[in-house]
Amino acid sequence: QVQPVESGGGLVQAGGSLRLSCAASGRTFNNYAVGWFRQAPGKEREFVSAITTIAGSTKYADSVKGRFTIFRDNAKNTVYLQMNSLKPEDTAVYYCAARFDPLGLRVNEYDYWGQGTQVTVSS
Repeated sequence: QVQPVESGGGLVQAGGSLRLSCAASGRTFNNYAVGWFRQAPGKEREFVSAITTIAGSTKYADSVKGRFTIFRDNAKNTVYLQMNSLKPEDTAVYYCAARFDPLGLRVNEYDYWGQGTQVTVSS
């Protein structure tokens, strides 16, 4: 089975950018759709973005459209989430998850989860 591993979180000022990475250990990511979710304190985990395997079709939550971009580098077995124009409300733990195609929009549609990486946006 595949094990996602997130990295790239940190502290950034509002308006800044971060790039999160999700690398696969155990097996290649190339056969899996990958999603990013986030969970803020006291809130439920919510969908952020997802990408399918070869075709690379993508989906975004309305709250991040136009600011976040998901893409994958299959040669590096990694999926990225480029986050621009960050806002304080983007502060959360960001999780990477994997499942077989098609991509999913719900937490319970994903089978494999990483441990998360903290993103904090200061105002």
